[in-house]
Formats: sequence, structure tokens, C-alpha cells
Amino acid sequence: MALVPPYFAVPERREAPGFRLRKLTFRDAILDYRAVMANIDLIRATRGGDWPAQDLTLEEDQIDLAWHQREFERRSSFAYAVMSTDENECLGCVYLYPPGERGIGTLDADVDVSFWVVQAAYDSGLYASLFDVVQRWLVEWPFKKVGYSNAVLPQFVRAP
Repeated sequence: MALVPPYFAVPERREAPGFRLRKLTFRDAILDYRAVMANIDLIRATRGGDWPAQDLTLEEDQIDLAWHQREFERRSSFAYAVMSTDENECLGCVYLYPPGERGIGTLDADVDVSFWVVQAAYDSGLYASLFDVVQRWLVEWPFKKVGYSNAVLPQFVRAP
């Protein structure tokens, strides 16, 4: 089932100061895998849940990314890579899922949003900046109520 109505043109990218959000694809597997495996504890602590597994393989990550790409194309969920502006580093990811799909978070929303960033990006303030950018961006989407299932959200929430 589609997460957004057929008339909505799903954006494939969003530029922001110091980074870009763009559709996550199978081709991102190497950079994504490096980012994920080097930041397991931070991802679990901020995003919540038990993903990623300590023994996640590159092949499993490739399968995950291919599945994210396919779901994006089917409009049933949307995964975005948070990339450095030169595209040489994956800084994190943002996920838009149907409510309840992660098994955590609120069901009282039109979409469940979760995200993570790598340690260096977190230390430089990107976690809070990303949250701000995503909040402002989702105002342009057809969601009436956005839920965030991250275990830790920045202490501030700016109005759109």
C-alpha cells in the first residue's frame, strides 16, 4: 500500500547546508555499510531498536538497500541517504515508514520517521540539524501528523 497519494511527486533529493538527502539505492552499499558498521552503538542509541546487527554482512546490507530502493519505487516507504555534498561519504540515513512498521514508536501518525548519523557528524551537530531539515521538509509532504520513533530526538523542535 502506498504511503503517499498518487498525485504527490515524491522528491528524490533535498539539498541542505553541508549535506544532501537523496534516495538510497543499491549503489550506495559500500559507503552505507562502512557508515553503519563503524557506528552501530550510536545508531542503536539514537534511532532505537536492535538494528544493525554486529555481524551484518555487506551482502545483507546490499539486500537491505535494494529492498529500500524497491519500496521507494512502490511508494510504500522512503529511505534517504544523508550524503556529504561531494558524495564521498555516507553521513547517515532517514527513513519514512508506515506507522508501526518498525515495531516501536507511535501508531497515531500518518508516517513514522527515523534517522541516524555517523559519530563525526553527530559530534559536529548534524543530528540536530538533520532533524530540523527533515521537520521543515516534511511540511511539504501530504502528511497531517508526523511521528518520530527515534529513541533520542534533539531537545528542541522548531516550528515549520
